[in-house]
Amino acid sequence: MSDIASKLSPPRAVVVVSPHWETRIPTVSVAQQLETIHDFYGFPDALYSIQYPATGCPEVAKEVATALRSAGFEVDDGSQHGLDHGAWQPLRQMFPDADVPIVPLSMQTHAGPEHAYRVGQALSSLAEKDIWILASGNITHNLRDWHVVASTHGQTPAYVHRFADWVQEQLKAHDATALLNYRQHSADGRQAHPSEDHLLPLFVALGAAGANAQPHAFYRGVSDYVIAMDGYAFVN
Repeated sequence: MSDIASKLSPPRAVVVVSPHWETRIPTVSVAQQLETIHDFYGFPDALYSIQYPATGCPEVAKEVATALRSAGFEVDDGSQHGLDHGAWQPLRQMFPDADVPIVPLSMQTHAGPEHAYRVGQALSSLAEKDIWILASGNITHNLRDWHVVASTHGQTPAYVHRFADWVQEQLKAHDATALLNYRQHSADGRQAHPSEDHLLPLFVALGAAGANAQPHAFYRGVSDYVIAMDGYAFVN
């Protein structure tokens, strides 16, 4: 992620979606200064001391809200929400000096993949205004399996690699239909994601990128036995 950011001109702003901010309807933060939210428990003390002092961008937040409303979404654009760890962790890698304005946008896990994809499509025009979409999640995220494997010092289950490979194949084939219906089209989809929250950001990115965007896997790998951390950049 650091390498990608270093090779491109800094954006006007970054809209970031993370599975750790969920609301009933799409909600845009208009905060001028974004709080660093430490929304995790039981980790080393050093993680709780990290601050990412990013500024918000109310002007771009209004553009995001307008784009979503134009696509038919009900939108809340009165939030002062900051950056959860799903947002500030990747942002620290890309912009360590916190010198790029950030606009957090919430997710709606209850609404499913098609909704997330349509949110992304609504934001696709922002790229023409030099605004990036950063979608933070995981290709696999089954914490129940993590507890089992970690407690027994076992090995990464085979489905983790199979599902990650399947996602890459569908991305390369531009098969959005298969991806959006991954629970039916992939034998491993349900086990890879007992709940859909950590995969839905991918569909926001996919919708925002457009049908002709080429996916580039800048990283593929598994962390903590069962968490596929694959990252993709979509380039037109």
